[in-house]
Amino acid sequence: MNISLAAETLFHIGTFPVTNTLMVAWVLAAVFIVFAILVGTRLREVPKGLQNAAEAAIEALLRLVEGVTQNRAQAIKFFPLVATIFLFVLFSNLVEVMPGLGTVGLQEVHEGKSIIVPFLRSASADLNFTLALALSAVIGVQVMGVAAIGAAKYAGKFLVPPWKQPYGIGTFVGLLELIGEVAKIVSFSFRLFGNIFAGEVLLTVVLVLVPYLVPLPFLFLELFVGFIQALVFSMLTIVFLKMATEEHESGMEHVTRNMKHVP
Repeated sequence: MNISLAAETLFHIGTFPVTNTLMVAWVLAAVFIVFAILVGTRLREVPKGLQNAAEAAIEALLRLVEGVTQNRAQAIKFFPLVATIFLFVLFSNLVEVMPGLGTVGLQEVHEGKSIIVPFLRSASADLNFTLALALSAVIGVQVMGVAAIGAAKYAGKFLVPPWKQPYGIGTFVGLLELIGEVAKIVSFSFRLFGNIFAGEVLLTVVLVLVPYLVPLPFLFLELFVGFIQALVFSMLTIVFLKMATEEHESGMEHVTRNMKHVP
């Protein structure tokens, strides 16, 4: 048994290392692209087969987005980013319960010991993947926020002149807002990475110690965790998109306005 925090390299393309997590991500992306092409080129007025499955998934995800935004037009605008994140994270997480996890791979000698470098490893168990996904989500939020309310108004949430009443406090609050945007990247990436990596370690240890029957409850648990993590990542993205694309007064403006009504 070999547990590695970093993704294991399978081979190199020139000097570029191709890891098992990167390979899984490439395969998933290829499957989604092929599926989209097959469905897109065979659209029928009365759906059947793959089109039925695609329309059911799209409708369910669209209802999920609309349930948060309470706005059909906004839901349609957010849908491509949110649906892509949800499906990619979900299927990446489900890789960790596939047969062969940690047991089928390349045999190598590391520090005098024979180890197996597995072919299968969830892309979500690689911090590089979760960080890239978090950056994509947060940058997407900023771009949609600027597009919805304009660059000047959007920047006004973070860059508040110190001479604006209440003096200096607005600048401090704007700085906290800016730090909060950066913190989203850390929160997004480490939450997903930590949960999936811990699940992989748990499954690997249980499979090695007690390979029969005992791992079954843990497999079902990881199926549930994988779905929940994909849902949480998507729901938080929707909430941040909703907040970024609506004009609203800052917390300090809200407090200042309400204090005027205090006798």
